[in-house]
Amino acid sequence: MLRRDRGGALAAITAGVLLSLLPAWILPAGAQSVFPALETSEEGPVVTVYSSLDIAVATPLIDAFQADNPRLRLVYHDLQTLDIYERVLRQTDAGEETADLVISSAMDLQMKLANDGYARRTALANAAGWPGWANWRDTVFALTYEPAVMVYHRPSFGDAEVPRTRAALDALLRRTDDAFFGRVATYDIERAGVGFLFLARDAEHHRDVWRLVRSLGAAGVKLYSNSSAILERVADGRFAIGYNILGSYATAWTERHPDLGIVLPTDYTVVMSRLALVRFSRMLGTLLAAGVPLVASLRVASEALGNRVLSNAMTTAIEDVVRGRSLARSLQSCGRLFPLSVIETLAVAEEAGRLDKELIRLAEVHEHELDRQLRTLVAMVEPLMLMVMAGLVGTIVIGMLLPIFSLQELIR
Repeated sequence: MLRRDRGGALAAITAGVLLSLLPAWILPAGAQSVFPALETSEEGPVVTVYSSLDIAVATPLIDAFQADNPRLRLVYHDLQTLDIYERVLRQTDAGEETADLVISSAMDLQMKLANDGYARRTALANAAGWPGWANWRDTVFALTYEPAVMVYHRPSFGDAEVPRTRAALDALLRRTDDAFFGRVATYDIERAGVGFLFLARDAEHHRDVWRLVRSLGAAGVKLYSNSSAILERVADGRFAIGYNILGSYATAWTERHPDLGIVLPTDYTVVMSRLALVRFSRMLGTLLAAGVPLVASLRVASEALGNRVLSNAMTTAIEDVVRGRSLARSLQSCGRLFPLSVIETLAVAEEAGRLDKELIRLAEVHEHELDRQLRTLVAMVEPLMLMVMAGLVGTIVIGMLLPIFSLQELIR
């Protein structure tokens, strides 16, 4: 969250940033709005995106991405922010296919996904020119800079002054009779993650925020999970005021609806960034399936590894591949880092021309095996922890009872 006290218009969606985030190596899975590959009708690599960005806004970005990556099919899920968060958690924890790229305006939920290990480190070539706040540990990237604004229906106010601070909005709702009852709207914080985020920022910067909340409730505030539903009703006069609405959507609506006005609060302005993270997935196989050369694929996959030992081993293997050795033989020279069964499988796959498919299959097999081993380890550790806790509790109890018994012996 960034804060600005005053000033002109704050930038809305910075589409160029999103375009630069979507090069050829972000990859695969399946779902709602499907964008077929441009160069082939065959079933090929798929990029799955979970996003809170409306599909109408995202389509030009997707078109630009596919123009640079014509062999990739893209599946776009237009979801609520909480649905995105819960889907990624549920599907990842269950070992199911999930999104490759996650874009959400719920900054807090995106940061939690990244900090809890659900995001892959991604080295973007052009990220060095971004401001420091726009990149969190190369796992979460801020794509936009969007203020939270108040919107209003111009004819409903006429010559009356429009509130430009939270205090003024609170006073307006308290002193008017039924003119605004049932005609005020904001986000439902139970369904819209960005609504919860904005309210949390209000609680930090506005000492009378709960007084404002009570005034909104007394005015029969209407709650919605998305911006469009509120903007539509304010624009046509059913509502008079919309509070804490995403400024990017509001700006676009004012261009088509002259009765819709925008107020950038003058007491303080909360600014939200849509955050993107890339899911950790079987990168090398997907890159090869997309037609990226082997050496380039190995370099990208190597840079994405979070393990320095593996990364160094991959660097050695890449040098061997450049010299003309096969991938299997190059990995075999890395010692015991790669199981013999994997190397043998890759050798056969190279001969058969199925290296991309086998890499993806091996990734799936080892992901399931790792999950099984972790579950087994947890199952073994649980009784051990119970025994340790029981021992500690027993020691404490004995330590308390022994002095009591000793006192009884002395009394006798």
